[in-house]
Amino acid sequence: MKTNFQLRYASHPCDAKSYDTSRLRNEFLIETVFTPDEINLVYSFYDRLIVGGIQPVHETLSLEPVDILRAEYFTERREVGIINVGGAGSINVDGVTYSLGHKEALYIGRGNKTLLFSSDNPEQPALFYMNSAPAHTVYPTRKITRDDAIVIELGSLEESNHRVINRMIVREVLPTCQLQMGMTELKPGSVWNTMPPHTHDRRMEAYFYFDLNPANAVCHFMGETDETRHIWMKNHQAVISPSWSIHSACATKNYTFIWGMAGENLDYNDMDGCNATDLK
Repeated sequence: MKTNFQLRYASHPCDAKSYDTSRLRNEFLIETVFTPDEINLVYSFYDRLIVGGIQPVHETLSLEPVDILRAEYFTERREVGIINVGGAGSINVDGVTYSLGHKEALYIGRGNKTLLFSSDNPEQPALFYMNSAPAHTVYPTRKITRDDAIVIELGSLEESNHRVINRMIVREVLPTCQLQMGMTELKPGSVWNTMPPHTHDRRMEAYFYFDLNPANAVCHFMGETDETRHIWMKNHQAVISPSWSIHSACATKNYTFIWGMAGENLDYNDMDGCNATDLK
């Protein structure tokens, strides 16, 4: 088993204004999330969120602490959110096995020493996308299905942003320390997400894009309202979105993305809106 690990340092918005395409991608884009029978982790100094992908195929993979955590086990001081974007699989948490189907989630509370990931069928392996944040207390591990989620339908086809937001790991569904995760599905014919865009200084965000075929791409927008930048992304790639950055994207077809947040509060609706006409 192999774990690949990267560090991403925080950037001041004034510095980010001078980044060229290559530097933007190096700082914020996570190009490889999934590798067969490996674990990929990126540790961001924005709210110390860890973004990762776990793809068990022929092996059972164990989530172990990386050096920067200086921990005996991964969740010694952390909580973890998982959403499966692949085939059926299971996660064993300290001897208790949770089966996760496609687009089902699992919240893993602090203090669980053993986390084992496996796929039901190596021909259709599970793809466990994960976010992890520091945790100050222990909350129970719990599976979240689509039926458990808070579902909100927003936008319209006329505005190209008809979408369904599935709020899965949020305080209205279960208690967490600071981690929030959910999944937004765009309807056919719609390509814009989070438009008009917003910011929230109280927390950062990470986006993971999927349900795109190889011929399509998504353009993720970031930067300050009056100094925007963009990063072109492919299927199964993630991006770190700082608290000072707008959150928005547009693609060449409809898609699904997972949003994960960590930071100051757990109020999902705490955001500062930006008018589309104010963007520069």
